[in-house]
Amino acid sequence: MKKPINYLTMFVLAAIICFVYVSCGQQEKSPNTLTKKEIKEGWQLLFDGTTTNGWKGYNQKSFPEHGWTVENGILRCLASGRGEAGSGGDIITEKKFKNFEFKLEWKIAKAGNSGIMYLVTELPGQPAWHGAPEMQILDGKNFPAELNPNQLSGSLYDLVTADPQNVKPFGEWNQIKILVNNGNVEHWQNGEMVASYQLWTSEWEDMVKNSKFKDYPEFLNLASEGHICIQDHGSDVWFKNIKIREL
Repeated sequence: MKKPINYLTMFVLAAIICFVYVSCGQQEKSPNTLTKKEIKEGWQLLFDGTTTNGWKGYNQKSFPEHGWTVENGILRCLASGRGEAGSGGDIITEKKFKNFEFKLEWKIAKAGNSGIMYLVTELPGQPAWHGAPEMQILDGKNFPAELNPNQLSGSLYDLVTADPQNVKPFGEWNQIKILVNNGNVEHWQNGEMVASYQLWTSEWEDMVKNSKFKDYPEFLNLASEGHICIQDHGSDVWFKNIKIREL
């Protein structure tokens, strides 16, 4: 004779399994944290989700009092409508980095513009982009001005075009990675390498001399070590999961 099925027991077990699955999934997706694997690999958080520790304003002694905020675990650049002038100005890591793998997630408002610069040197009286390469962040689909392909999201701004152009629509999260290793640079966007180039070569020199950056000697002769910079270009932009692994 078969034993009757205990539906209550089956329901409880199913509920427990579902709870464990959801809990584990939530733990894996918790923003601004490192997994055990990342810790073992040497990753460090550059944003803890609650403070701006480790960051300061470009050419400033401390973090900007206006233009940036931390809300619900997200670092946000507030829209000012002032374009490159921004409101709070660009922010940079207090620490400098040489060879590294850098990651973050970003989303942007409609028609918004921003960027991530690296190997940044603080140039008194000059913006950060005069002396540092930039990975473009942009809602190019709705941007009000005509753009060159090398000005679209993921590109080495104004120099190397991101291909494929796989950016997500405004309001959606994008994942990026920037690898800098002994002059070899890679831009990754949403899981794909979209741009690569080699610093301090004749090809780099020719590329810069045929661009708007030719007028900025600091750009041509980039430092081998510098800050990471997040640009305030007057748009609403949100950032999370900012982390780095030194190589």
